[in-house]
Formats: sequence, structure tokens, C-alpha cells
Amino acid sequence: MLEERARRERLLAAEAAGAAACRKCAIGSQRRNNVYGEGDPCAHVMVVGEGPGETEDLLGRPFVGRAGQLLEKMLAAIGLAREDVYICNTVKCRPTEPGLRGPKNRAPEPQEMANCRPFLDEQIDIIRPKVLLALGAPAAKSFLGRDFQITKMRGRWYEGPLGIPLMVTFHPAYILRQTGGEMTAVKRLVWADLKAVRAKLDEPAAAAPEEPEQAALFDGV
Repeated sequence: MLEERARRERLLAAEAAGAAACRKCAIGSQRRNNVYGEGDPCAHVMVVGEGPGETEDLLGRPFVGRAGQLLEKMLAAIGLAREDVYICNTVKCRPTEPGLRGPKNRAPEPQEMANCRPFLDEQIDIIRPKVLLALGAPAAKSFLGRDFQITKMRGRWYEGPLGIPLMVTFHPAYILRQTGGEMTAVKRLVWADLKAVRAKLDEPAAAAPEEPEQAALFDGV
């Protein structure tokens, strides 16, 4: 296992260097850092978001800041630490558009995702997770096509690349934008999706682990 882990780490490092050198998209020349991905190269779960934001671009790491903190709580609720999974995005450079106070985040464009897709495919091929967890509509559409509607089609199992089971749920940043009853409703949906991921990981477990309460999932949010 140690040899296999080292082999995968070498492959990922080589791919990360290739991604850092890529300039196929304009955002490749505008970003501070290429945010390739991080985590366990032998992870059973691979989390795929849409693209780096301002903090991720600054630090060169995926899912940091408030959305990253919430993601960690989501994973912990089903018994996974951040270091137990592999985390990346559909694009490795921060997509931006002009804003009143400088560049602001935007969703990646289809061509940007297409240009970056070989890097994502290589990550999936190297890691071979048991489950892919896509966060947000852009990530889902990158796997399931432009007609995917997250509010109607999340929470189901799909066949992802290499036949890997794919679950789609809402992005942590989307959850944080909700208020009051809307936030409560979205949390309930995400919790159901996360429990499905836990059940898939436990197959064919002899006995399911004791189910944590929903309240523990979003404490402090």
C-alpha cells in the first residue's frame, strides 16, 4: 500500500505540474495559483467542486474559507476527515469577471471545463475512488451534461467516469447563501445525499454504523 500511495503521489505531482503550465484559457494567465487538488491519493471519496474562488486562488488549495469549513463539517458528519478524501474542481484556475471592487468569482464556462477536463479525468483515473461527490450545478453538468437541473436531479446515483458511482448535492457556498427556512430545507436535502454516500461506502458492510443526528452536521452555520 505504501508503494501504491507513493506511485499515485508521483503521478498526481506530474499532472499538477502540467496543469500549472497550462494556458489554454484566459483565466490561466489571470490567476495567482493553479489549484490542482489535494488529499489522500488512495481516497474512497473524491469531491469535485466547480472552480477555485479568491481565497483558493491566493493559497493554491481547494475549498478553503467558509465553504471549505462547511465542507469539512459535512464530511465529518459521515465519518470522514478532510485528509481522508481527495478534493478538486472541474477547473484548476479561478474563473473571474469584472466587479465593482475588482475581479469577482463566476461559474466556469463550458469551454474552460472542456479544456481542463483531461486533468480531472487523470485525477479520477489515478485515484479510482469508490464514490464521486459533485458539489453544485457546474460540477454536475461537467459529468452529466448541460441539461442537468440540480434542484430536480440531485440526490440520485449516476454512473460517473470509469463506472464510478456519482452523487450530486448542493455546493457549500450555496448553502451558506440561504437564510431561515430555506437554509433548513437545503440542509435536509444535503444531509440525505451525504447519508446515501455513507451507505454506498459501507456496502456490503455487515452492520451499518450508528447514524449521527442531523443537528451535528451544520453546527455554527
